[in-house]
Amino acid sequence: MKVAIAGAGAVGRSIARELVRGDHEVMLIERKLDHVEPAAIPQATWIHGDACELSLLESARLESYDVVIAATGDDKANLVLSLLGKTEFGLGRVVARVNDPRNEWLFDDAWGVDVAVSTPRMLASLVEEAVSVGDLVRLMTFRQGDANLVEITLPDTTPLAGKPVRRLRLPRDTALVTILRGGRVIVPEPDDPFEGGDELLFVASAEVEDELRAVVRLGHPPEPGTD
Repeated sequence: MKVAIAGAGAVGRSIARELVRGDHEVMLIERKLDHVEPAAIPQATWIHGDACELSLLESARLESYDVVIAATGDDKANLVLSLLGKTEFGLGRVVARVNDPRNEWLFDDAWGVDVAVSTPRMLASLVEEAVSVGDLVRLMTFRQGDANLVEITLPDTTPLAGKPVRRLRLPRDTALVTILRGGRVIVPEPDDPFEGGDELLFVASAEVEDELRAVVRLGHPPEPGTD
């Protein structure tokens, strides 16, 4: 892929290094001249300028890129770039960094954001995921489709133990993506059995999260009128 990253601070550089290792073509756009260090990631294309300026994005041929990542430390700049990426350049995928969790509500498709990544929110979620068993923990929000990546760890006493995946009747707009078990990543097949301690990763719409939580806790859909 061709990926454009706005912001060459610690976050932007880390993303760029990972993408370069994956043989992707990367362009870094940085406003602060002292942050422009081509020798730090020589495989990337470096551009000094403001990623919110339309003329700079046009000269960088942003329309030729597959993904733009707004990774600056300024939420306003990330929102502006996201909107320009979608409306002016027709990019198919826009990922934006949220620096202040209070601004997270702004990072939606109205501003051109497909995926909003909030570091404080993710750190809090990872803490919850480590200590919460049997409850649903939201790990990431996908703005397109109003869906979330959520995790539920099965307790040792789960009623799902020994039951095959096909017996789990999921709510609408929900998909079981993977099962994490003892260091293994299991792509779920219909006849794979659940075990206590399994970490289940789902993609689900926000409005069915409560129903999903109940289904996994009970091992079957809740009766009407019950939680």
